[in-house]
Amino acid sequence: MGRLASAYGQAVTAHRAARVHLDTARGALGAVPPPTSPAGGSDLVARLARLGGTLATPTPGATTVTDAPAAVRVGEASTPDGGFPVLVPLGGGHHLALDTDARDPRVAALLRALVLRLVATAPPGHVRVAGIDTAALGATFGPLRPLLDAGVLDPPASTDAEVTALLAAAERHARAAQHAEPHNRQLLLVVATAAPPPRELARLAALTHAGPAAAVCVLLAGHPSRLPGETSPPLGGTTAIRLTEGYAHVGDPAGTPFSADGQGLAAPVRLDGDPPPASVRALAEHLGTAARRTEALPFADLLPERRWAESAGNGLRTVIGRAGSGPLTATANTSLTGAFDTPLTVAFDDATPHWLVGGRTGAGKTVFLLDVLYGLAARYSPAELQLYLLDFKEGVSFTEFVPTGRDPSWLPHARAVGIESDREYGLAVLRELRREAQRRATTFKRHGVTKLADLPPANALPRIVAVIDEFHVLLAGNDALARESVDLLEELARKGRSYGVHLVLASQSMTGIEALYGRAEAIFGQFALRVALPGGGGVLDPLNDAAAALPIGSAVVNTAAGAVGADTVLRFPDAHAAAADLTALRHELWQARPPGSRAPAVFKGYEAARVEDDPTFAGLRPGGRRPMALVGRTVDVHGTTALFLMDSTPGRHLAVVGTAPGGADVLRAATLSLARQHTPGDARFQLASLVSAADPVADETEAALRAAGHPVHRLDTAGLRDRIAALAAEPSGREYLVVFGMDAAAPVLAAADPVTFRSGLDDLRTLLRHGPAQGVHLLGWWRGLRRLADDLGGTQNRDDVACLVALNVPGPELALHLGVHDLAYTPRADRALLVDRHDQRTRLIVPFARDGHEPDGER
Repeated sequence: MGRLASAYGQAVTAHRAARVHLDTARGALGAVPPPTSPAGGSDLVARLARLGGTLATPTPGATTVTDAPAAVRVGEASTPDGGFPVLVPLGGGHHLALDTDARDPRVAALLRALVLRLVATAPPGHVRVAGIDTAALGATFGPLRPLLDAGVLDPPASTDAEVTALLAAAERHARAAQHAEPHNRQLLLVVATAAPPPRELARLAALTHAGPAAAVCVLLAGHPSRLPGETSPPLGGTTAIRLTEGYAHVGDPAGTPFSADGQGLAAPVRLDGDPPPASVRALAEHLGTAARRTEALPFADLLPERRWAESAGNGLRTVIGRAGSGPLTATANTSLTGAFDTPLTVAFDDATPHWLVGGRTGAGKTVFLLDVLYGLAARYSPAELQLYLLDFKEGVSFTEFVPTGRDPSWLPHARAVGIESDREYGLAVLRELRREAQRRATTFKRHGVTKLADLPPANALPRIVAVIDEFHVLLAGNDALARESVDLLEELARKGRSYGVHLVLASQSMTGIEALYGRAEAIFGQFALRVALPGGGGVLDPLNDAAAALPIGSAVVNTAAGAVGADTVLRFPDAHAAAADLTALRHELWQARPPGSRAPAVFKGYEAARVEDDPTFAGLRPGGRRPMALVGRTVDVHGTTALFLMDSTPGRHLAVVGTAPGGADVLRAATLSLARQHTPGDARFQLASLVSAADPVADETEAALRAAGHPVHRLDTAGLRDRIAALAAEPSGREYLVVFGMDAAAPVLAAADPVTFRSGLDDLRTLLRHGPAQGVHLLGWWRGLRRLADDLGGTQNRDDVACLVALNVPGPELALHLGVHDLAYTPRADRALLVDRHDQRTRLIVPFARDGHEPDGER
């Protein structure tokens, strides 16, 4: 009975304390006083639950939390009649202390919940969070990482030096806030997951006594005041929470006590847990959007008053954003707030010829690059500036610079644009840039000058800026392509400044690139200007942590190859948010393009090639001296047509090899392109479809040939055997033998004539060797390389079919057939290797496909 009476007494006390809290809350809200008639315990708890739920719901923008506190929920009180939310005041000179540090999961979760609720209650930009996490070395704040990206949370201090620096910055903030106008104050929320050493603890305690004007709120876990014999500085305006086995005891808030005797809330409280990750992400997105909207430089401010009014003779310059003081870091010597009101101009010149840009996914690399490119294009005419743009990730970073079906405009400065580029395309661009540098070297020698600016006006050359986004993809692995790319990058980095060729390399990471081992310093040492976006601190010196606390929409610009002490914190505009301005500017520049300007060469790595869209195909006419078989587009800077000459040279036959169904499409394209070069009746076309997968393609090819007026004959396997024998014995003028699934004819061709003992394979080999001289060419699709070799009579006869398009053929197998040892080819969807043994050509191509084509391997 004694225990029951004690519990009942505690419940009654809790009800009374809750009633006092209710009266206080109503008074603060200016509400009508509650009725004086007595109420039952359950009714009182229900009313507390309703009111507490209303007060505990964060209302963004409801209070500045600097001059007046916000009511923030910490948990739920438990009584025999039910539970109700427990709220404590935070901000406005009110603080919170727990007697247990954040190594207790309950404490860590509560601290994260309080941070989220306090930030959500205040208007965007009015709360900044600085964490001290000596308990878990920063891990306590891990679930709140989106708030760091939004610029609300700074990387937590976890070492003694970092804690000292953070408290110094907090004290400067408090002093500055006391002299600022109330509406300009930003609340600094200092969250300590464990009590720091005595000296730093005393500094934290002093902050709690600074009052509302200091705009500081302290959440301190692990406050040691309850330990036996422990003495610690008293905290001012602080609500104390003491943890027990399963619950917590909440003390009296300063000025609005729960109890009349100073014992705090009598009801036990179950502390709240972690906020949902979705809530953290949603709040971070809201705050980040608001920050970019209110703080970022308007895109229009990057642009000059007059278009194309500047000269690039001594370099290129553009405004990229607004400079100012940065966010709080462990080594910062600035306050938590700062004005970003100074336009920052950067250059491509002798001092900073190349740029290195780093930032994790979503950090804003694409936005930053768009700001730079549009700023340059608005200042310099195409006669002063040319652009080569490469994007290796699955995105559309540079699509807006090229003509599309929806918008025919393009950026007149762009010469080549790669979207979802192949590595081979990137290598082709680097080769083109080296050739251009060599041409310029010859021009300089001819005119006796050493600088671009010294060339005679009549021979002036534009500066070139090559942007390679996600350049680490180009250098992936340690194959021949990566090694050559590294060689070219090093050469361009060393010589580019002299010839007006400038590089911008952007990536998520600068480490782990195998091809750069032992070469990184030689290359990156030429990149004096470094731009570190959030997560991109790897472009800076290892001792330089200036980019550690960057929010989205900001960057650190360093002009000393990343060295400490040469940093400028930058905020740049969101180009995506200014889509209408970008479109208007692009159209303005496009309309002003010089007469005769050509659209940039565009490589779209995700796009299939169609022979009907090929300019070479469109220009084919009868009467050419050497018919050309078109098979695809070469993966090079200008996307040249991949073709074979079908002349009288022995071996001018075409073999398409691979199990991929796209082999039939390549054969169709080659056949239709040859047909366009003959008048009807000038050449005969013999078509054989020996595999069901090729029947639709063969039927379509036949229909197209007949529509053009060409005579077409369809052959089955037996007919093919007879026609090969006839052509081997006596060719009769220009004829194309087109076979879809040539390997399927092997059993019939292998059979020997019982009288002459001659097989169809003997006739085939005779035809292959002597047919071109008589105007007869075989175009065949073999589904296996070994079957092709058998039909030829062994690899010693491989030159009898000199034109080869390899689809999904393994590289080692192809190298063995060709008799080469350094072939670097990895088959992949919608790519093929063109091999011309007579011209010694080996090129990666995008093979021609029909409408409705699906990437090989997805059918």
